[in-house]
Amino acid sequence: MGNYKSRPTISCTDELKKKISESYALFRSKVIEDLRPKDSDWTEVQLAVTNSTDLQLLTKLLDDSNYLEKTDAGLTLLHIACISGAPCSQIEKLIKKGVNVNALTKNNFSALHLSTYRGDSEQVELLVTNGADVNQSGHSGVAALHITAMCGHHEITKILLESGAKIDNGDLVKFSSLHIACHFGHEKVVELLLSNGSDININGSVRDRPIHLASSKANLKIMQLLVEGTSQQKADVNVKDDEGHTPLHFCCKSGHLVTLHYLLDHDALPHEVNIYGDTPLHLACYNGKLEIAKQLVAQTGPASLCIENIFSETPLHSACTFGKNLELVKFLLEQPQVDINLQGKDGHTALHSACYHGHLRCVQFLLENRADMTCVAAVSDQSGDSEKREERLYCERTPRQTALMWAYERGYDDIVTLLKHYKRPSDESACGDYSQPGSLDGSYVAVPSPLGKLRSMTREKIDVLQLRATLSHQFHLQITDLEFQETIGSGSFGKVYKGKCKGRVVAIKRYRASSFGAKSDVDMFCREVAILAKLNSPYVINFVGACLDDPSQFAIVTHYVAGGSLFSLLHEQKRLIDIQSKLTIIFDVAKGMEYLHNMPLPIIHRDLNSHNILLEENGHAVVADFGESRFLRSNDEDNMTKQPGNLRWMAPEIFTQCTKYSVKADMFSFSLVVWELLAGELPFAHLKPAAAAAETAYHNTRPPIAVTFPKPIVALLHRGWHSNPDERPEFREIIPTLDACRHSEAVAMLSNAEAAIGGGAGISLSLPMVTTVRGCQDGMDDDGLGGEEGRDTPPLAGNVSALRNHWDMEASKNSSTGVSEEKRSYPQLDANGYVSDPLSTLRISMPSMLRSCPLHSSLPSCTSQAPSSTSSSDHQDPES
Repeated sequence: MGNYKSRPTISCTDELKKKISESYALFRSKVIEDLRPKDSDWTEVQLAVTNSTDLQLLTKLLDDSNYLEKTDAGLTLLHIACISGAPCSQIEKLIKKGVNVNALTKNNFSALHLSTYRGDSEQVELLVTNGADVNQSGHSGVAALHITAMCGHHEITKILLESGAKIDNGDLVKFSSLHIACHFGHEKVVELLLSNGSDININGSVRDRPIHLASSKANLKIMQLLVEGTSQQKADVNVKDDEGHTPLHFCCKSGHLVTLHYLLDHDALPHEVNIYGDTPLHLACYNGKLEIAKQLVAQTGPASLCIENIFSETPLHSACTFGKNLELVKFLLEQPQVDINLQGKDGHTALHSACYHGHLRCVQFLLENRADMTCVAAVSDQSGDSEKREERLYCERTPRQTALMWAYERGYDDIVTLLKHYKRPSDESACGDYSQPGSLDGSYVAVPSPLGKLRSMTREKIDVLQLRATLSHQFHLQITDLEFQETIGSGSFGKVYKGKCKGRVVAIKRYRASSFGAKSDVDMFCREVAILAKLNSPYVINFVGACLDDPSQFAIVTHYVAGGSLFSLLHEQKRLIDIQSKLTIIFDVAKGMEYLHNMPLPIIHRDLNSHNILLEENGHAVVADFGESRFLRSNDEDNMTKQPGNLRWMAPEIFTQCTKYSVKADMFSFSLVVWELLAGELPFAHLKPAAAAAETAYHNTRPPIAVTFPKPIVALLHRGWHSNPDERPEFREIIPTLDACRHSEAVAMLSNAEAAIGGGAGISLSLPMVTTVRGCQDGMDDDGLGGEEGRDTPPLAGNVSALRNHWDMEASKNSSTGVSEEKRSYPQLDANGYVSDPLSTLRISMPSMLRSCPLHSSLPSCTSQAPSSTSSSDHQDPES
């Protein structure tokens, strides 16, 4: 479909702005985490610091043995005093006692950062007077001046500048405090920064200036401050970023009329194009901004109406690509320079654009205004790779690239039906299902028959035919062979059912027919069937067959695994799992991944997470769901798909848009699954999946290690989630360690002791889980388990059916003894798989029953010792 298919849905600048927003949203969540600490396990002197009315108590308790105390979150007494609003005399006393004024919490915040965020100018002045570093970088490279620019505390801004704050220092994405103040719209801070010499034209990561950020906001005062500037410098209203966007581009994309008028009045160039060939009018139309389009045409003339970008699109094409604002399309069609049937350089019309994006009402509106359905788009000759060339050659032998064909290939059946049967008032009849290919009047066009759907122009349809020819006969199934029962899962592809196939209980993954309009869904189906047909291992899902005869009936049939997914077991059913069973699951998954990675043609899973690990009734695990998997033909491949799989378990090299990665990405995901299983909660449960992936990729954060994790597992985690894929082990290297762990005498003793202390079936010992954020050695005894009490981690029973009985009996016991469900401290998950209440992961109980338990330190190291230091950048504090 020509160059048009190559159009990016989001520009590099948009991507950067998104990362900035996510970064500062994450920054806020980390600050709030430190400002609302959990004080139930604080010492007496830490609690005394929070009591601002009883200064004598603090004086009495504070001595040389406790003035350097820190909480689990890394809060010093000075941090506690600042966040609790302690009087300045108390803060000064702590500083004079020797508390480090520049100490950072585990979230990388100093006392000055927290006081600045709170807006306490008196505290800030006291801290900088007593040696606080005003340029100290904290979380995301943010200094105190960035924080005050974000929050709009102009009085604190003045204090920091007078104390030597570097006004043009950049954060992690090279944004200065002026960038931040413009982005968040704080006029007084912008004015103060400019009057103190801030560089008005300073560059961000993609050469975006403060005026670019201000122009995307509806704040006229800030725009005036930048454009009118100072006697030394002024902002250029036509300055471009790396993608050629001017402030007017940003303004038109955001839809701010007041800013538009101001920029045009100050000589902004209305017909400038970015590197994609977009004028400001293009961006207004791509984003459905009707009033902006009207004002641009009225004030700058119609010159932009006929300009095509590099995707052969005029503003009318752009408005139909957006497709949701018919008033905008109508306005453009009313302009005398605009032709509804104008074909771009590649031949596609506005009707093609609306059909490609599935805008039914827009298609109907265009047809009613005499859009021509017979206009034909060309196939691009500019593609250099072999796949594109093959597609082009194939397209030349297929039906013409009409708007109907674009809708047909995208799977928009309602638009196809409309185009095939549309009847204009002047037409005698509409098109039928058996139109003649030679008919060229505007009322109808040739369409392949339903049987020809797989023989239409796209290469992915050829892949289905090849799969049908090469798949072994034993795996060919008919839809009539299947008996569908209840739904057990769903996704973007369709639904998964429990059912029967020739008397055998199976799981049936049924694809929606409409999903085969998209290339990615066809690729997923073909790859999954091709991969499953080659697998034969007790550690991966057993393939039964596939239905390939009719696209509307495509399905994949596998063995039914009765225990369900590990995710469901841990986070939805909240089953109790003992240490022996946890290690068995880990071992089984590792064996499955070893099998995949060491096949003659290695398979990279790319979506390994607790959703795709299924449990048999006997407690053993199998690896499943190969929809995102692919054969790895060479370690040097650089055409891997960007960001496949679930973000929460995604390896950093995949999340950062790398297209050259290896099987070591699976090891990273496996390590997070191991942590999830041992900890009993989601990795980064308080964050949304995208934010969790960003934490691991951009901040090198890893989940906190509990002191109760066996030392060999801790060592495995540190290697497995290393930021450098080359430093991660292969699965065949770690299997001996896992096997030794699960068969060790200590594990057997611990499992038996759990049952004994529990008093029989339905009662188990809860292992203590103390979340220590710095490494795994702090508080750990010589045998690999911690000696402190902490959070309850549900132990495991031996098999899935027993777990259900165990949980029911536990629930009954708790209700009879008055233990409420809320006290069990399990996170509440929403439909997206992350906790709806972030603080629920912090509400942890303190069991006292294990304080004297001799088994608490009885698990020896199986093969290796955990790392003795966490000074490496890959072993840093997980929340830093």
